Amino acid sequence: MPIAIPATIIALLAVALYCFVHIYRKHTLGENAPERQIEVEILDKQSTPVIGARPGEDDEEYWIYVQPTKGGPKREFMVGIHYYHALNPGDKGVMTYQGTTFRHFALKRD
Repeated sequence: MPIAIPATIIALLAVALYCFVHIYRKHTLGENAPERQIEVEILDKQSTPVIGARPGEDDEEYWIYVQPTKGGPKREFMVGIHYYHALNPGDKGVMTYQGTTFRHFALKRD
């Protein structure tokens, strides 16, 4: 049996795996994503307990759910406790994010 056929199949599988990992990291995890700003409205917020938190660690995660004011998909971001308590459903402003990571929210006052 010629060795070229199995070697070609293994090489193609390696290239496919590399492409999959690269695309997954870029589009799902937001790795090396540019920082973006968008006008959003806070739809809801939620705190969830962290299972297995050790003493001295945060025992809750804080999430906000947003939707762009000009239309678009709803998204969720994990935020710090200060943003969680400062923002309320219905608030509008400019949110800065990088991939799936929340960076900043500038509240727009009426």
